[in-house]
Amino acid sequence: MNSNNKLTTIRITTTAVFMALNIAMSSFGIPVPGGHLYLCDAVICLASIILGPLEAFVVGGIGSFLGDMIFYPLPMFVSLVTHGLQAVVISLISHKMLKEHPKIASGIGVTIGAFIMVTGYTLGKIYVYSTLEYAIIKLPYEIAQAVLGAVLGMLLCWKLNIRSLYIRMTEEKD
Repeated sequence: MNSNNKLTTIRITTTAVFMALNIAMSSFGIPVPGGHLYLCDAVICLASIILGPLEAFVVGGIGSFLGDMIFYPLPMFVSLVTHGLQAVVISLISHKMLKEHPKIASGIGVTIGAFIMVTGYTLGKIYVYSTLEYAIIKLPYEIAQAVLGAVLGMLLCWKLNIRSLYIRMTEEKD
């Protein structure tokens, strides 16, 4: 097998594993008074920092869509658009901005991604549930989930060196 095929296999496999993790994390939430916090945002942030924009969209957008379709279908199209856009933006910023300071770039990416997620779900809930009040009531949970996801994604990426492991796996060997 040539190195290009190996590289493609690793990218596809990594994308599939992150997508499966996203779907799994969509299946249950951490109960908090008045709602739940889901850990799928941590998977989306981590995958988006590591992977390219297309793979990030597959993990974030399509993975969230499938998770919602299986467990709670009402907002599945909101998840497709919101988490898909969130993932692409995080990936683009992490890979294209401040290349000499990747931690700062990914921090900026997950911060902007958190704003995208909170805004997208707030607007989506207004549309899906036809009420501004419901969206406002759920806003603190959206913010908490976005912050938790961004922080966990950064910690997994940089403190546990998952990004370094992925880079080592995908380096072309002669």
